[in-house]
Amino acid sequence: MYKAEAIEAAPICDRVMKYMLSVSPTRGRPGADLRTAIGDFLVNAEVLIQNDLAGPPIDEIFELARLTGISQQRMGWVRAVAVKEPTPKTIGAALIKNSLIHFSLATEARIIANTTYVSYQEVEALKSNMNAAFDPMEEIAADEMDQEVYQALVALHASVIFYLVETQRPLPRMLRYRFFETLPSLVLAYKLYSDAGRADELRTENKIVHPAFMRLTGRALSN
Repeated sequence: MYKAEAIEAAPICDRVMKYMLSVSPTRGRPGADLRTAIGDFLVNAEVLIQNDLAGPPIDEIFELARLTGISQQRMGWVRAVAVKEPTPKTIGAALIKNSLIHFSLATEARIIANTTYVSYQEVEALKSNMNAAFDPMEEIAADEMDQEVYQALVALHASVIFYLVETQRPLPRMLRYRFFETLPSLVLAYKLYSDAGRADELRTENKIVHPAFMRLTGRALSN
């Protein structure tokens, strides 16, 4: 990569990775490893990028972020920061920007695969969000006639959605309920589920302050 491209690309890495560090859990050994890896990379970013050696350390940084326990949502924020970077003027900087987005998507996919979901609606929203994240990057790869990247993105996209569909299938749906009098959570749980032991679940889902006074309308799982 030419020096001018590396000069433009390095600040993109700086902004995205510093943001990643700000939203990642940084306690303990995983957090220390992430801070060290990002610091070492940013000090040498321009040289690494110019010599086409940035790929492995960037890959390691995203994996270390995953190991800190960063959530899919927060990694999505990191991706959004990269997406919002102004369109680079040089090809090399554009490649770095797109690579940061690709690494974010791959890391999100790994986080999703290791997450247990309990809400049908949560998975439905995640499917929509991931479709919206993958689609523009696939279009960019297709427009640039980068067949290898395009095929990799399409394959990863399909795998994520398939996994979410299979995960979603057995999950209970969230439904709305309505009663005509204020009931305690124990009574409401028994009426809805024939199980008063699920009162705390209803209270948490509907953000109720006092369990003796449930709202007339609210949300409950279908089973």
